[in-house]
Amino acid sequence: MTNEKTLTNGRAAAALLAGGIGAMTLGLMTVLAVASAGIKTALTWMNSVGSLSGKTSVAVIVWLVSWVVIHQLWKNKEVKWGKVMAVAFALLMAGVLMTFPPFFELFHPE
Repeated sequence: MTNEKTLTNGRAAAALLAGGIGAMTLGLMTVLAVASAGIKTALTWMNSVGSLSGKTSVAVIVWLVSWVVIHQLWKNKEVKWGKVMAVAFALLMAGVLMTFPPFFELFHPE
């Protein structure tokens, strides 16, 4: 009888997925700040920085909370790595797209 511990990938998958969620959140906050003056004002946590202070802070908070929650759910599990990578990559790409001016300016009310 051996006492070998089986390694699982849940912890790494949680970190990867949380990164995608954080990137998507930053993109979403960027679009919302352009689309709504009220949201832009609400995201202005420091006047010297403007709404960027709130956008990035919200993204970091969501990333950290999602990482903690998913880590707790998956820490001892073996998850389907390919699916997690695909979802994380899709979230990352959507988040990056939403931070480009040609995209987020489409939501500017005029």
